[in-house]
Amino acid sequence: MEVSQVAFIGLGVMGYPMAGHLANAGFSTRVYNRTTAKAQQWVQEYGGDVGITPKAAARGAQVVAMCVGNDNDVRSVVYGEEGVLAGMVAGSVLVDHTTTSAELAEELAAACQEKGIHFIDAPVSGGQAGAVNGALTIMCGGDADIFGQIAPLLKAYGKQATLMGTHGQGQRCKMVNQICIAGILSGLGEAVLLAKESGLDVAQVVDVLKHGAAGSWQMENRAVTMAEGKFDFGFAIDWMRKDLGICLEEAKKHGLSLSLTESVDSRYADLQQQGLGRMDTSVLIKSLGK
Repeated sequence: MEVSQVAFIGLGVMGYPMAGHLANAGFSTRVYNRTTAKAQQWVQEYGGDVGITPKAAARGAQVVAMCVGNDNDVRSVVYGEEGVLAGMVAGSVLVDHTTTSAELAEELAAACQEKGIHFIDAPVSGGQAGAVNGALTIMCGGDADIFGQIAPLLKAYGKQATLMGTHGQGQRCKMVNQICIAGILSGLGEAVLLAKESGLDVAQVVDVLKHGAAGSWQMENRAVTMAEGKFDFGFAIDWMRKDLGICLEEAKKHGLSLSLTESVDSRYADLQQQGLGRMDTSVLIKSLGK
């Protein structure tokens, strides 16, 4: 399948630049957003068209990509008389970049199959900066042939796209990703606190440690801002709690108790109660003793 016409559903902090990369890569792109003014702004910047409904946006597209909020948000744009499935034709591909439950991915795959439509679950990692820079990591679940057909599209905004297995496996890989981030931030918060209390220069500590075994993206990009008490950017804890909830539900199905993940989720819940839900996930350091 040669992809020329695409649709992108959801123009949030991730979707807006992702759709922009598609337009810049030469794909004829039609967009939909619940706030139509945002879609019109996107068209003014990148060209393309606005779909007044998800169905209208999807009409004529060989590939429809989505990046919205949660499971219910996905269902709201996929199903119904004005949903994307109502506008798609047999042989086209629906790609979901939203971080959702694996069960929703399997549900969507079945719904698509009934209409002869292909489905790929494809959550992303890299945050807003990764979306803006076209450097996202994309974890996919679905059919290998279909994954190969949409690879050129994914390259527009991804530095790496990997097929992890059948439908739902992309979402499960994203769960693993979020658990790793939660653990790193928990340890990094304690490390930064100790560094500050010990009189160390946190920036110097990062410069020394980033090339060793303790190095990580979180250390290089968040340790200094954590030390400075700056959290008004990045991936909000409201969204991280949504993701960790998905992780914990999946763990229950396998009889697993993820004590660290549960602890971090609980600490984020306390921070939400303090009105910090829109702060970056590195605000976890505020849950520590000092």
